[in-house]
Amino acid sequence: MSDRFDRGMATRRAVLGDAHVDRAEAATSDFDAPFQTFITEGAWGSVWSRPDLSRRERSLITLALLAALGNHEEVAMHVRATANTGATPQDLCEAMLHVAVYAGVPRANHALKIIKATYAEMGVRL
Repeated sequence: MSDRFDRGMATRRAVLGDAHVDRAEAATSDFDAPFQTFITEGAWGSVWSRPDLSRRERSLITLALLAALGNHEEVAMHVRATANTGATPQDLCEAMLHVAVYAGVPRANHALKIIKATYAEMGVRL
């Protein structure tokens, strides 16, 4: 594997946690292995590994984009990752206010429901 893959896997594990990455790796088949390599190298090894934004800032941007674009299936995963990135529930509330203004109230509202449910699962009291 490439240096970018190794860097990406280290960042991916640091942000999402070993358990999540281990499950994803175990579920990888020959069919989707190229996609897993792509996201590990591209998203995690190239973007998330850059030094100019903190992991907290990247978490907030990622969650706002997921909510704004209606990609709610990944919101919970990235909320769980905030335990490793330092983004707080208040940070996520503020990010969703931005989503509401710039992308629409329904998208922010749906994301807030997912965020609240995920924090409850994590034992985080809001």
